Amino acid sequence: MTVNIPFWKMHGASNDFVMVDDRDQTFPVNDREWIAHIGARRTGVGCEGIILIQPSKKSDFRMRFFNPDGSEVEMCGNGARCVARLASEIGAAPSTMTIETIAGELRAEARGDTVRLWMTSPKDWRMNKKLQIEDASLGYSFVNSGVPHAVVLVDNLKTFDVKKFGALIRYHKDFAPAGTNANFITVTGPNSLAIRTYERGVEDETLACGTGMTAAGLVAGKLGLCKGPVRITCASGDTLEIGFTLTDDGAKDVTLTGPAVHVFTGNLTYKA
Repeated sequence: MTVNIPFWKMHGASNDFVMVDDRDQTFPVNDREWIAHIGARRTGVGCEGIILIQPSKKSDFRMRFFNPDGSEVEMCGNGARCVARLASEIGAAPSTMTIETIAGELRAEARGDTVRLWMTSPKDWRMNKKLQIEDASLGYSFVNSGVPHAVVLVDNLKTFDVKKFGALIRYHKDFAPAGTNANFITVTGPNSLAIRTYERGVEDETLACGTGMTAAGLVAGKLGLCKGPVRITCASGDTLEIGFTLTDDGAKDVTLTGPAVHVFTGNLTYKA
């Protein structure tokens, strides 16, 4: 039997997603090989995540996020902003909504193509740590902003080998067994950063990562490099805003604000 599954292609700061209204829960979530096929750039639709809108008993809806390798992860900041816009437009949620994720409940406000997302409370802080990589000792800080992120301050972001060092950090034993995403930042002003990110599950540099930008803003705030709200420019050239209030044990009222853009619609074909 062949099943046609409608989808929306969306992006947030060039972080692109295949979005599916799965409120009837018919999407083949257990066929990870097929999910990976959809995410493939050359042979599928191509994306950095497949996102499902499903029913929730405690929130307006449940968001499920699958990496392009078929693995499921806790959440995605840019993806959550895109799914918030879509959910409000198809009647799955009001414009101000709550979203159930593995990482916890999120709150979002969709206003046209701009969405503000209230993130889960950051946790697992590690500040000013050292990581032994090859023959060098690399300074980093770490926070889980929904998913795990290492943040490294570099001198020349443009020429830095993000793919090489991102992979070494992502698979480093200090972050085993789950691994981590790796972000490399440069301070560009009293309230601004530039960032490049190596994303776990994508296994390459990505043009944007919402949770990575959130982690970078939080770490920069904690280290006194920037004052919030922090405007962060990612590899795509887009700039998002990270809001937060620092506390003795971390931060609260963490927000991620930026664009959520429709690209096209289509149908996936699944042979059950």
